[in-house]
Amino acid sequence: MSDPMAEIRASFFIECEELLESLQDGLQMMDDGDTDSETINVVFRAVHSIKGGAGAFGLDDLVRFAHRFETAMDEVRTGRFVPDAEAIRLFFACADILGDLVRAARDEETVSEDITGPALEKIDVLVGLEEEEEEALDFTPATLSFDLDVGGDLGGLPNLPDLPDLSTFPTAFETEDEITDLSPVGGAKGFQVIFKPEDSLYASGNEPLYLFRALRDLGDISVVCKCGALPELDHLNPDTGYLSWMVTVHTEEAELSVREVFEFVDGLCLLEISPLSGPAPTALPELTPAVSAPVIPPEPEQAAPTPLVPSHPILPPLADIEMPNAPAAPVVKSAPIASVSDDAEDEFSLSSPNATSGPTKTTGTPTQPRATVRVDLERIDRLVNLVGELVINQAMLSQSVAEAGLPPNSPVSTGLEEFLQLTRDIQESVMMIRAQPIKSLFQRMGRIVRESSASVGKEVRLHTDGENTEVDKTVIERLADPLTHMIRNAVDHGLESPEVRLAAGKPREGHVTLTAQHRSGRIVIEVADDGAGINRERVKEKAIEKGLVPADAQLSDSDIDNLLFLPGFSTASAISNLSGRGVGMDVVRSSIQSLGGRINITSQEGKGTTFSISLPLTLAVLDGMVVRVADETLVVPLNAILETLTLTDGDLKALGPETHVVQIRGGFVPLLDLGAELGYRSPLDSYVGGIVLLIGQEDGNRAALAVDAIEDQRQVVIKGLEGSYGRVPGIAAATILGDGQIALILDPMDLVSQASGRTKIRQPQHSLVG
Repeated sequence: MSDPMAEIRASFFIECEELLESLQDGLQMMDDGDTDSETINVVFRAVHSIKGGAGAFGLDDLVRFAHRFETAMDEVRTGRFVPDAEAIRLFFACADILGDLVRAARDEETVSEDITGPALEKIDVLVGLEEEEEEALDFTPATLSFDLDVGGDLGGLPNLPDLPDLSTFPTAFETEDEITDLSPVGGAKGFQVIFKPEDSLYASGNEPLYLFRALRDLGDISVVCKCGALPELDHLNPDTGYLSWMVTVHTEEAELSVREVFEFVDGLCLLEISPLSGPAPTALPELTPAVSAPVIPPEPEQAAPTPLVPSHPILPPLADIEMPNAPAAPVVKSAPIASVSDDAEDEFSLSSPNATSGPTKTTGTPTQPRATVRVDLERIDRLVNLVGELVINQAMLSQSVAEAGLPPNSPVSTGLEEFLQLTRDIQESVMMIRAQPIKSLFQRMGRIVRESSASVGKEVRLHTDGENTEVDKTVIERLADPLTHMIRNAVDHGLESPEVRLAAGKPREGHVTLTAQHRSGRIVIEVADDGAGINRERVKEKAIEKGLVPADAQLSDSDIDNLLFLPGFSTASAISNLSGRGVGMDVVRSSIQSLGGRINITSQEGKGTTFSISLPLTLAVLDGMVVRVADETLVVPLNAILETLTLTDGDLKALGPETHVVQIRGGFVPLLDLGAELGYRSPLDSYVGGIVLLIGQEDGNRAALAVDAIEDQRQVVIKGLEGSYGRVPGIAAATILGDGQIALILDPMDLVSQASGRTKIRQPQHSLVG
């Protein structure tokens, strides 16, 4: 049986990730100069919500840090502190630490005080928080008691066992004549809050006391507890919430600030907030049946039970109430708390005379949010695998129908076409489920830039574009490490120091730009900097020195740039904690290639460098063209093919014994013999009459692949080969065709790149042949 609290806890941490994302968004907007109240409230609410949920689960370290962060943001929100660039950098650092604390709490780990302490000290110094606020964070368990004359009610029962000690129950009752005067003093501003928790509020781990503490942060408060809905003891259900409260808040804050206190319990309570106007009620009236907790009535033959009324008031002022593991709150002057007995006569409903703004029931929402459901990734992966099997079975069925020779207009053929379309629709829908915006990955890079720039003493600003570009979730997860290394490389190697930039006529602050977009049926991610660019002469010298290329090698700019991806290559003159050990860019390229992607470099000396990553949209299914080469069946991704054509004698031009180009509409395109390149056969003597596939590359260049025949165009399921063969240049994956035959899925761009650079750079080659 699953633990409901474990499920609630897991949901809390999922929500924390969303709140952290919202927090980063808000801080980035502030860093960009957008410091309006709504932007600041986004940041404040995110921290506040994380703190509220953490308090419900007793995550003291997280609550303590979030509280101080929240207090600092409240100073900004109320206009008492105007953040400058230094303050916003500190807020970014606090957001990073807050994320670390959330993940540590999720994994039942801890974050060192050496990390959190300095950040909190900086907040105190920057914002001017008082020391006693920290002292107010220490709470001990409450010891509330009540005195009930239960002996008389239980008279006649022999040998009663000892009653349990109820002294530590956090329950409070007072008589009506002891209610503190709740009227505003001297025309003070404030609000009256009527609050009735639903049972689900307690089940989700929330506690009204935490809400009252948060209200106390806004100003002086008075609290009246309504306990008239309590049934007699033998009908009392411990899982039901019977109490409700009326809170008078004396504050200069706006109503929005009061509502934000209850934001975390939205939908879990009945709530009315109205501004104070005129004298406050001297008694807490009854809840109407529409909002009262259910009370089991007595049996018809019996008289109504006498309400339980305590003999003396036992609720201390709110400032003295303490709960086990309670989160801290600052010391705030507050009025005493009162509650009333069950026999209050006035009507207490969610339509009080002071409710000028109208009632608000948090179970409804003014705007209809999109309905969502969280599903474990394992279930989605299983669904994707089943869709893959469905595609394979559909291909086998199509093969069987084709071999049976049924006419195209037969019912079976028509039904098969409908089945094919349905399969494609299912596949596309499932792929959309797996797709996620790349925004979460881009946000992580902001922290990498801040930490890396601080480490090397540079001033760097990260710009992002295309954050809402959707990418397969698996791709996002596996991109984190290579993208992290590329960002660090841009900060450490790509950008100059502030002094060098100023001497070169550039601004002190360097810029790293991270973009994502769809292009030619693929995802293209670019990491660009405005640094000094690649010093190609130095790169070539280092490569010759390390024996990676011969001294007399004739290398183009592109060839020299690609030397950076060779194992053990580094141009760093000194080893830092970021780079310089010759380990990294080769691993980056291997990681990208394992995703079926490619990485290219373009650089202009003095202007900067751009790394471009091209990735497939999905790692599960693709549309491909099935071709024959030397009696072998291959699949070429359809999104790489621009057109197909049959060669004539006038189309071919020979540049050497084994080098040909194809003339297409006045331009020349290099010809690649696919069979010879893969080792299936020797190069052909003549390609006249043959079929070529015109391939388009991300950089705009084109190439022609010579094949023997085109068999079909179909959707295929991608099956990885790396587990058995490692990475094979020019081969992306494999698939199972409808007749059960295994076919290789080509990476045509990589094939062309390998063919053009094979003789220039010494690197190991692999083959599936032999």
